[in-house]
Amino acid sequence: MTATATRRETADALLDTHGQTYAAQAGIRLRDTPQPLYQLLVLACLLSARIRASVAVDAAHALFDADLRTPRRMRDATWQQRVDALGEGHYRRYDESTSTTLGKGADFVRERYGGDLRRLREQAHGDRRRMRELLQEVPGLGPTGADIFLREVQGIWTELEPYIDAKATQGAERLGLPADPRRLATLVAKEQLAVFAAALVRAALDKSVVQDVRERTEGTERTEGTERTQEGSGR
Repeated sequence: MTATATRRETADALLDTHGQTYAAQAGIRLRDTPQPLYQLLVLACLLSARIRASVAVDAAHALFDADLRTPRRMRDATWQQRVDALGEGHYRRYDESTSTTLGKGADFVRERYGGDLRRLREQAHGDRRRMRELLQEVPGLGPTGADIFLREVQGIWTELEPYIDAKATQGAERLGLPADPRRLATLVAKEQLAVFAAALVRAALDKSVVQDVRERTEGTERTEGTERTQEGSGR
């Protein structure tokens, strides 16, 4: 098997075992419309804290279940309502400061973009570097949060493709895949890039993901080897 084929097999195994965006995991039906884009921004803010990704996803679910799905609703909620929703998602370590930050961020998005993050995209003229800079103007969203947002949104803001940030690259290296985003992008279908990037991040954050992929690829190799042996003995 060639090196390229081996890498594609690894990418396929990763998608099979851990192929889901964080947005999908948080229940966000991502489309190029204001509400899901804002929900993704909230998720990016939560994920960028020093807390387990699963807790951040649960907290996003809890906020959205509390009907805090738009900048207006997030802003109009009381500080305590936001704290309570975060607590429901077990996001307790940073719940008070995050409640304040989410309120400020909602105000900012309403005032700067009229609650519609598509205007940020327009203001950046599709330039990824400028989008990243503009996102970091949102309270609570630093470089990590901006990368998360852009990595997840690339499937609908396709001018960003491939968006493979440093954390995704770290996952690729753990899996023995190339670190170059363009080379990584050749391993999966274009419409799978956002899912692939999220799965690479999971590989960076959790060693068990790497083990899952290795077990899957080793199992495939054993099966193929057995089939070749059976075919040879039948001739």
